[in-house]
Amino acid sequence: MKSRLTKGGRMPTTVKIDPITRIEGHMAVELTVETVGGVQQVVDARCSGTMFRGFETLLIGRDPRDATPYTQRICGVCPIGHGLASAMALEDACGIKPPHNGRILRNLVLGTDFLHSHILHFYHLAALDYINTTGILDKPPWSPGYTAADMIGGSTARTLVEHYITALAIRRKAHQMGAIFGGRMPCAASFVVGGATDVVTSDKISAFRSLLTEVRAFVESSLVPDARTLGTLFPTYFQIGAGCGNLLVYGGFDLDSGGSARLLPSGRYTNGRFHSFDQSDITESVKHSWYTDDCGNLNPASGDTLPDAEKPDAYSWIKSPRYQKIVHELGPLARMWISGQYRRGISVMDRLIARALETKQVADAMDVWLNQLVPGEAACIQKAMPAAASGVGLTDAPRGALGHWIRIEDGKIARYQVITPTAWNASPRDDANQPGPIEQALIGTPIADTSQPIEALRVVHSFDPCLACSVHLVRPRYSPKHKPAASLRRHVRCR
Repeated sequence: MKSRLTKGGRMPTTVKIDPITRIEGHMAVELTVETVGGVQQVVDARCSGTMFRGFETLLIGRDPRDATPYTQRICGVCPIGHGLASAMALEDACGIKPPHNGRILRNLVLGTDFLHSHILHFYHLAALDYINTTGILDKPPWSPGYTAADMIGGSTARTLVEHYITALAIRRKAHQMGAIFGGRMPCAASFVVGGATDVVTSDKISAFRSLLTEVRAFVESSLVPDARTLGTLFPTYFQIGAGCGNLLVYGGFDLDSGGSARLLPSGRYTNGRFHSFDQSDITESVKHSWYTDDCGNLNPASGDTLPDAEKPDAYSWIKSPRYQKIVHELGPLARMWISGQYRRGISVMDRLIARALETKQVADAMDVWLNQLVPGEAACIQKAMPAAASGVGLTDAPRGALGHWIRIEDGKIARYQVITPTAWNASPRDDANQPGPIEQALIGTPIADTSQPIEALRVVHSFDPCLACSVHLVRPRYSPKHKPAASLRRHVRCR
C-alpha cells in the first residue's frame, strides 16, 4: 500500500494486527485507516495467511484410500467435513453411493461437528469482542484485551460469561456424540469409501439422543437468544461488514441416497440474483499468493500447489478462489440465505445470528435422522479402487463450502486439491485486483481507536476464519519478505 496524504494533509495510518487471535491458525491483517467524511475508517485491507499449504503435495503417490484419514488432519476443529469430502471424491471416482445407514451416520457425525464448531465460534471466539469482563473475570483468556465504550457490562455481561463457561461442557458433549458413531473425535475413524464402518445399535442411538437433547436445550435457551441479544445491543453492526454481497453454497447433509435433496441446498446469490452452482466454474488466482504463476487460473481438477516464497507482490499463502471470476462469501449466512431461512441482510451481526439459527436447524434435523437409523443394517458398500479415475467431493463444512478433487493414476493419487471455506473468505486480491471477502468487508469499517481496532476484529471474527485449513506447513523462523507500507505508524498485537 502506497503512502499518501489525506485531504487534511495528514498521513494515513497503517494498522497491522499480527497475529489475529481467537481464530484457528495463523492470520495477519494490515489495514490502512484514514478520515473520510469526518469518520476514521478502513480504506484498504490485506489479509495474509502466514503458513504454506502442503497436504495436496503430501498425498501424491499414496493409496487413494489414505486421503480420507490424512485430510482429516488438516484441521482439528473441522476434520469431519474433510473426511466426508474426501470419501465423496473417492466414491465419485468409483461410481458408488453409501447405503441408507451410511448416509445417516455421516449426517449425524458431521452434524456434531457443526454443533461444537458453531458453539465454539460464538462463545469462545467472537463474543469476547463485545463483552467487558473487567471485574468479572480479570484473568486469561479475558485479559489482557481490547476494551471499548460500547462493550456489554453489568448483569448481561455476567450472564454471557456464565454461558461461555457452560458452552465448554456443551462442546464436549457434542464431541462425545460424534465419537459414538465416528469411533473417536475430533477425527472420525468410521468414515471410509462407501459409507461408514460403525455398527448401529439401539444402545448407541439412545446414548446419542441423550447427549443431543442436552445440546439442543442449550442451543435453544442460550445460543440463539444470546446471538439475538448482541443484535439488539449492537444494531450498527447490521450495517458494518457487508463485503462483496455475493454468496455461494455447495450444499450439505444428503436427505436421499442420490444426493439430489439436501438439508442445506446448493446455489449462489450473485449480483442480487439467485443462480445454480457448477463446480467447473471455479478457478483459483495466485497473483498475490506465494505460488508459481503456473498454478493460477486453473480449476482445482487440474490445479497445482507449487510454492514460490520469493514471489514479488504476493502477501498470502492462500490462493484466491473465484466463481466465474467473481468474489463470493461462504458460510452459515450464505447457506441460510440460499435456503431462504434468513435474509435480513449481509453484515457482521447477520453472520452471527445466521450461524446460531443454523445450529438449531442442524440439531433439530439430527433428532429426526436418529429415528431413521436401522439397527444392524449395513452402513458401507465395498468396491475395489479403480486404477485410473477422477472424482470430486463437495459438501459444506461448518465455516462454508468445502471441495476435494482427486485424480488416480496407476492405482495411486496423481493429483489432489482442496479448497476450504477460509480459502475463499480470507483470500487475497486476484488477477483483477479484486479484494477477497474479508478484505472487502473490512473496507469502510469505522475505527475509533487505531491502538485497539476492536471494530476490525469483529468483522474478521464474524467469518470464523480457519487458517489451519487454508494453510498447512510453516518453515521455522521464516518470515515472508513482505515490506509493510511506508506509512506504517504502529503495530498492534491482538489479544
